Amino acid sequence: MDNETFSILLDTVARFVDERLIPNEDRVEEEDAVPEEILDEMREMGLFGLTIPEEYGGLGLSASEEARVIFEMGRTSFAYRSAIGTTVGIGSQGIVMDGTEEQKREWLPRLAAGMMASFALTEPDAGSDAASIKTSADLEGDVYRINGTKRYITNAPRAGMLTVMARTDRNEPGARGISAFIVPADAKGISFGKPDKKMGQKGTVTSDVIFDDVEVPAANIIGGEPGRGFKTAMKVLDRGRVHLSALASGMCHRLVQESVQYAVQRKQFGQQIAAFQLVQGLIADSQTDAYACWCLTQDVARRFDEGQRISRDVASAKYFTSEALGRCADRAVQVHGGAGYMAEYKVERFYRDVRLMRIYEGTSQIQQTIIAKALLREAGMKI
Repeated sequence: MDNETFSILLDTVARFVDERLIPNEDRVEEEDAVPEEILDEMREMGLFGLTIPEEYGGLGLSASEEARVIFEMGRTSFAYRSAIGTTVGIGSQGIVMDGTEEQKREWLPRLAAGMMASFALTEPDAGSDAASIKTSADLEGDVYRINGTKRYITNAPRAGMLTVMARTDRNEPGARGISAFIVPADAKGISFGKPDKKMGQKGTVTSDVIFDDVEVPAANIIGGEPGRGFKTAMKVLDRGRVHLSALASGMCHRLVQESVQYAVQRKQFGQQIAAFQLVQGLIADSQTDAYACWCLTQDVARRFDEGQRISRDVASAKYFTSEALGRCADRAVQVHGGAGYMAEYKVERFYRDVRLMRIYEGTSQIQQTIIAKALLREAGMKI
């Protein structure tokens, strides 16, 4: 996409956030769903195809361009970004990065047009230790039979396709026996658990996905070759962490705005609370965190686009931005005082919503482990 066209897209998204998404935040919270008419508008804008190459019907944004769009989406309710997030990111990128040409032609145009995709990796006994998954895929002729349960799968009940990680070789320990499958969501034998009740993020949908002898053609292994699934997942998560860092940056920006606006309006002791230096300190700390988040995000996005290895540094970005977002949300509530604990103020919702950012797509502790192990290996330690 050329610079002029991207500039128009970015301006369109920013206005869409301001004029359509932010005004409907309370409705999303009350109804625990993104209105269908808004989802349709998002499809018409091409938001489901942000990262899908143009030759397959998407917009083909680079990681740097995607980050700028997701920053804008971060300024509003988590649910809107979540509606497109798995399709833009972890649900489709395995096919984009490692899929065969036939797989790309079959699935990417559908996703770009607005079909939701999900990424099914986590299990009841396999979260941070993703290499320990137990969901099995046994080859019978030219068909695999998948059995197992996946947990906390975003958008699963609404998805048309799932990228599923399953063990195809039980004799290979850990990651080496895992393959990635493209599985139609309406395949016989798939069922979905009740939508999870969560602390926050109303309007987002997660649930268990149960596979009971689900037949999948061998041709549906991403890349056409078994045993590569874990490597595909790790590559996908690198770009996914750029995406999440951009999201956290946008949310930090919104929290700073909410804090400033409230501090200017609210009066105590005969003056605006914005005049008090301790309140100014809270706002300044949050703005500093927000700026640092965006700088980190832009750097790892640029380096991803240049083809550099960024696993260590994008882990740093995801770790820092998600932790900084938690600090910004906490400070925003503090600036609001008692009002910040009340549901009528936006920061109360943000405070609940952002807590998940330090957990999913790799907890803060997993990011710390990735960072430290990379440095130790560079120092010559076998680890």
